[in-house]
Order: sequence, then structure tokens, then C-alpha cells
Amino acid sequence: MRPAFNKTLVELAREDERIFLVLADIGFNAVEPFANEFPDRFFNVGVAEQDMTGIACGLALEGNIAFTYTIGNFVSIRCLEQVRNDVCYHNVNVKIIAIGGGVAYGALGSSHHCEQDLAIMRSLPNLIVLSPGDAVETRLLTRAIAAHNGPCYMRVGRGKELVVHKSDPDLEIGKAITMREGNDLTLISTGDMLPYVMDASESLEQNRINARVLSMHTIKPLDKEAIISAARQTGAIITIEEHNILGGLGGAVAEILVESDCHKVPFKRMGLNDAFCKKIGCQKYLRKEYGLSVEDIVNTATSVTGKKQ
Repeated sequence: MRPAFNKTLVELAREDERIFLVLADIGFNAVEPFANEFPDRFFNVGVAEQDMTGIACGLALEGNIAFTYTIGNFVSIRCLEQVRNDVCYHNVNVKIIAIGGGVAYGALGSSHHCEQDLAIMRSLPNLIVLSPGDAVETRLLTRAIAAHNGPCYMRVGRGKELVVHKSDPDLEIGKAITMREGNDLTLISTGDMLPYVMDASESLEQNRINARVLSMHTIKPLDKEAIISAARQTGAIITIEEHNILGGLGGAVAEILVESDCHKVPFKRMGLNDAFCKKIGCQKYLRKEYGLSVEDIVNTATSVTGKKQ
């Protein structure tokens, strides 16, 4: 997903001289094409994320489109005050790119894990919050946020994630993508959990459980219509995200269900526990440790469908 973003950004910068890239001590062997081709529109501020955000805000106030870019929790939580007060309050054209959500940087420990960003970012006014499911969605959403006049936050995978889409889907900010139809329950995925969720849906089919799968690439504004339709038509919902169980996709979907006439459908949130991750390992290992493997999704789906009336 990260290469897809960087490649698309170079293409956009050729088309629009207002595009700048401001990053904080990251991107080696990834951002050189942009830096070499547009040296006057590229800034690496070092380990100074608050300054990165302030510089991007200044560029945007001059009529430019500024992208900030670094590891997920550093581009969000470390400079939260600047994101809130400079970017969101003034509603400026800054696009915040978070690299490696969840436990993508698993071997670097909890300081580099990013498990609360979606909950925090979606609470900020004016900010669109995105979490694409694969490189194809990343490419399309990069173009979409460049065209959007206002602040956006987009969390992308660190790299080498599986590509799910075999062709470009119809993609619109705020509209979920139906990856497969189903009648027995709906699996709502966000971010690069999408390949796991698709694999789980295929395993469920072998057990005669027909799961609808939605790729919820936009956390805010959330696609209420798709969620309510899924609840009414399939009768059960599970959300899957590599994020704290509190406040992210699952929390947002729960809010919609509770405020609708669908509050009685079986519903389950799958995500990371509300605790710091104190284990070290690769992303796949940590997903298994925290109950986010394909097998975990299959077992949860089987349990939830058993609770349908």
C-alpha cells in the first residue's frame, strides 16, 4: 500500500504543482522519486512531527495541497494538538498519511504501534478518516483526497500487503465497497485486514455460511446506508479492524446500529484489546496472538450466526 501511495503521489505532483510532501524522518527507499523530481516541494523535517504539521498547514494556507507522512502514531498522536488546532480548526488542505497502522511495526514495540489513531482522528471536526483495504484502494483514495478540498487522514499499510481487488472498483469517499454478497451475516473490514476477511468468508462458505463482506475504507463519514442494509438483510454483523476495540470502526458501527431499528441484531467487534501490546514480533504473529487470524474470524462468525433468532 505504501508503494501505491508514493507512486500515485508522484503522478499527482506532475499534474498539479500545488502538491507538496512534508515528512518526518521516514521514507528511505520509498520517497526518493518524489524528492528527486520535486526537490522544491519536498521537506524532511526530521524527528519533529509537530513542525511537520505546522509547515504543511502554512503551505496549505498559501493555496497548496500539503501531504504529511510518517509512521502512524507519530503523524497522529504525537502532533495531535497541531492536527486539531492548525489543520482541523482552520479546515485547511492538509492530507495526513499514516504509515503502518495497528501492529505493522510489531518488532519495534508498543511505541511504534498505532492502535488508537482511528478513534482519535474520527473525533476531530472537518477531518475525513480513511483506511483502505489494499493497494488498489490506496491508489484510488490518494487521488480522491487530493481532489477533496479539506483535511484528510489516511492510514496505509507499511508494504507488501496482499492485493484483493483484481480491477478498479467504483470507489467513493464515504461509500463502502461490497466485496461479496451474502445472506447469513456481514463482515465489515477496514484497512489491510481485508485479505484475512476475504479468506475467512471463503472458509465460511465451505461450512454453508454465506457471508457478505464490506470493505469500509472510509471511517468518517461512515456509510450508514450500507450498515443498516447489511443489518436488515443479513441479520448479523461483525467488524474487523487492527485497532483498539474501542472507538474505531466497531465503535462507529455500533453507534449507528444503536440509533437505528437494527439494535437487536447479533453484533461483535473484533480488534485489539484495550491494553498496550507488550509482545514483540511480526505483524502476522501479533495478529494471531491478539485474536485476529483468519481462524479467529471464522470461529467468531460461526458463533455469531448461531445467535441469530
